[in-house]
Amino acid sequence: QLQASGGGLVQAGGSLRLSCAASGSIFSIDSMGWYRQAPGEQRELAATTTSGGTTNYADSVKGRFTISRDSAKNTVCLQMNSLKPEDTAVYYCNAHLRDRSFPQLVISSWGQGTLVTVSS
Repeated sequence: QLQASGGGLVQAGGSLRLSCAASGSIFSIDSMGWYRQAPGEQRELAATTTSGGTTNYADSVKGRFTISRDSAKNTVCLQMNSLKPEDTAVYYCNAHLRDRSFPQLVISSWGQGTLVTVSS
């Protein structure tokens, strides 16, 4: 189970920090990340990070967003700076994890989504 928090309304140029915590019978987490879906658009990657520390960012957020992960706590955060109106979207936390009951299987788990609104 993934629980996300931290969305809200901010003016252009402002900052927000999203947090997501994974809980349950977790054996390990291969990667965690954030995806976003703007109104009328498809869900797209914002940023991801692997257990080895490799990060990946959408071109549109590079230099403005920073993803960080606490593997001991199974949490991932997304620091969003210099926000733009086009960053307005529902942000979804995602984790590719392995359950203790069947660690050979990688499960893609999604959080409930948190709305980020950037006003101009």
